[in-house]
Amino acid sequence: MSHLADLRSYLDALAAIGDLKTVDRPVSADLEAAAHTRRSYELRAPAPFFTNIADDRIGMRMFGAPVGVSSRADMPLARLALSVGLPPTTGAAELVDHLVRTRDAEPVPPRPVPAAGAPCKENVLLGDDATLDRFVMPRIHEKDGGHYLNTWGVIVAKTPDGSWNNWSITRIMVLDGKRMTGLVIPPQHLGLVWQAWAERGEPMPYALVQGGAPAIPFVAGIPLPRGVDEGGYIGALQGAPVDVVRCETVDLEVPAHAEVVIEGHLSVGRDSMEGPFGEYAGYASNHTSLQPVFSVEAITHRDAPIWPIVAEGRPADEYHTVTGTGRAANALYGLRRAGLPVTTVWMPFPAAMHWTVVTVPDNWRAVLPGVDSAEFVHRIGEVIHNSGGPSAMMPTTFVLDDDVDPSDEADLLWALATRLHPRDRREAWDTVVLPFMACYTDEERKAMRGPGVLHDGLLPAWGEGRLDHASFAQAYPAEIRRRVVDHWDD
Repeated sequence: MSHLADLRSYLDALAAIGDLKTVDRPVSADLEAAAHTRRSYELRAPAPFFTNIADDRIGMRMFGAPVGVSSRADMPLARLALSVGLPPTTGAAELVDHLVRTRDAEPVPPRPVPAAGAPCKENVLLGDDATLDRFVMPRIHEKDGGHYLNTWGVIVAKTPDGSWNNWSITRIMVLDGKRMTGLVIPPQHLGLVWQAWAERGEPMPYALVQGGAPAIPFVAGIPLPRGVDEGGYIGALQGAPVDVVRCETVDLEVPAHAEVVIEGHLSVGRDSMEGPFGEYAGYASNHTSLQPVFSVEAITHRDAPIWPIVAEGRPADEYHTVTGTGRAANALYGLRRAGLPVTTVWMPFPAAMHWTVVTVPDNWRAVLPGVDSAEFVHRIGEVIHNSGGPSAMMPTTFVLDDDVDPSDEADLLWALATRLHPRDRREAWDTVVLPFMACYTDEERKAMRGPGVLHDGLLPAWGEGRLDHASFAQAYPAEIRRRVVDHWDD
């Protein structure tokens, strides 16, 4: 396993496998870069790297679709795998297993390094010089409430007592050169940290980090248990600590290889209207809310900084690929901790995090003697829907045998169509609903509660009505298959 220390080495790794498209023509940060990025998701094209941003004065560049589905059909999860230090050919089950294993690994805390020579300190702006007007800020969707400068950057914060250092992602939009606002909502972790400061009547110190090692925004975008430091998890995930440096004006440490770091404080009150913003369900949201305000008090950045952007919307983009994979790993971790025989969990990208697939091994009946499929699926549902947190936010879950690869869309669709009873073999649970989940009613979204349904798609036991596959791999003797393959190009 090898890890990439900064965003620039990640771009080099994508270029080496033909999954990076350098765009040298002038591109506007006002919708055009995001529109190009959005089209790249929908065409499964290489990630766009914009080197000529219109109206830029400092040589900044933009990088779109940082962890979208790869343009390489033979390695569709290459961007996810490279982000966490795995080979680009890594498959879905191996990727999820890697995230699950790290949950029980000993954390590797970040490693402080001197500020002198740290790439993120090449330019230090303080006082009036620390203004967002220095940068050309992206606008992502035409109907957004403003220019969203943060779609793939990481907010670094810690609780007042210093016991929890949290690195997380939330959308943030520009108010003016010295102020920003974004979603800060408990029970999300950033919201909990902010709440702890607000209860003391003190503004929360923060640092907003753009760029750095690709594992940083990846882990910041997946669900980890409350109180777990993402920095230590990243170190365990990649097998090496993240190098960090002290901020200029707040008591925080940030990745030394960041492209841009914005420092300041988050207001105690909810002082500004935020939104709307196009959401992960694939629709242009009209949701707005009052949110705290981020003051801008210092900015440090690399020469010719690279600003990553995510044009969130119809699948698949980073919310589906990264957050969906993280939620799948969270569910798999819980199911295995409960002693249930589970092969993998996957959230299929095209389903916009509204579907979850749990696959189980053929020997599950031997592991759970006397348990039928209805009881087995019920136990899976108890773990998923009674665990609280991100595992509960799963509207529809399918339980299937592991002869199906849930990351193979054709394989999955065939299994769902042929193994789910049109009416029976399902169970509903009360679950957490987010305002952005398109399948629920207005009332359910406002109440943030609604039904989650588990479907029992398990096949009968052998000798009790289970049928063999009529496929190339199962319907022909090995010798015949070998002869066909050996002479395929004759």
